[in-house]
Amino acid sequence: MLALKPQDVVVVLKLCTYAERRPSLAIVAIELGMSPSEVHAAIKRARASHLLHGVEMGERPKVDAIMEFLVHGLKYAFPARRGELSRGVATSYAAEPLKSEVWAGGEPIPVWPYAEGKDRGVGFEPLYRTVPFAALRDARLYEFLAIADAL
Repeated sequence: MLALKPQDVVVVLKLCTYAERRPSLAIVAIELGMSPSEVHAAIKRARASHLLHGVEMGERPKVDAIMEFLVHGLKYAFPARRGELSRGVATSYAAEPLKSEVWAGGEPIPVWPYAEGKDRGVGFEPLYRTVPFAALRDARLYEFLAIADAL
């Protein structure tokens, strides 16, 4: 049996950003800062976990299954790991779309540590090391990842 890995969630959320047929694995890999083999393996594990349709359906995301996993399983499968104050990229309630809906108060915001980030706050380890890179290049993916962190 193939066990789901944190980067698989990142790949699945990226696949959710494509309105039409997904581009080649090489393109997806470049956009995520991963290797094509990492993306291929993630898709294979996500299919085995029933988060993606099979090859006959174009390996499209199973949105209901993804939502159920994010709401009920993500925090158990891949619990948040809090770090130190650091420079990074805002996440969870400190990033859109939640930022405009949730008042953060005066506390330091949650961030993914990232040298090129413009925010400062409490570091939280991202699902995968390339998350800040990928999120800053794709606004929709950024929103999906921030919401996943908030859950």
